[in-house]
Amino acid sequence: MEGAPLSWYLILSAILFALGVAGFLFRRNIITVFMCIELMLNAVNLSFIAFSHKLNQVDGHIYAFFVMVVAAAEAAVGLAIILTVFKNRASLAIDDVSSMKY
Repeated sequence: MEGAPLSWYLILSAILFALGVAGFLFRRNIITVFMCIELMLNAVNLSFIAFSHKLNQVDGHIYAFFVMVVAAAEAAVGLAIILTVFKNRASLAIDDVSSMKY
């Protein structure tokens, strides 16, 4: 018994990536923007895993693992920056934080 075809995974990945891009471009909250970046990274991971499974190779799994490591580091650093910005500015709106000079 074979699973779903590769095209279904790629369509789901494209939809997730498009939702992430739309959220990144149109939302004005820093936390939502970071969540959209994570959604885009997960969409890429889904593509890596789908192709890796289809081609019976382990390369996609390794790439997905490294993307998850980078995403975890990005989340840790990003949340630290968000907490510092909120502490100093009392706002998480991107427009309020656009000038980091002061």
